[in-house]
Amino acid sequence: MGSMSDKISGKANEMAGKTKQAVGDMTDNRSLEAKGAAQEAKGKTQVAKGKAKDAVKNVVDRA
Repeated sequence: MGSMSDKISGKANEMAGKTKQAVGDMTDNRSLEAKGAAQEAKGKTQVAKGKAKDAVKNVVDRA
């Protein structure tokens, strides 16, 4: 995946995870909350990966 698609997928996972956490909290469903937290963390990792790819590309482009 390219850096942009990593960042987009990451943001989507973050939002979905936050939604799952909120629904889990409202329904007192701890399992759903945990799944949401894991999905949000996955999204943050994807965004960071996309940013790292951008940084590497910028260094290579300057070389």
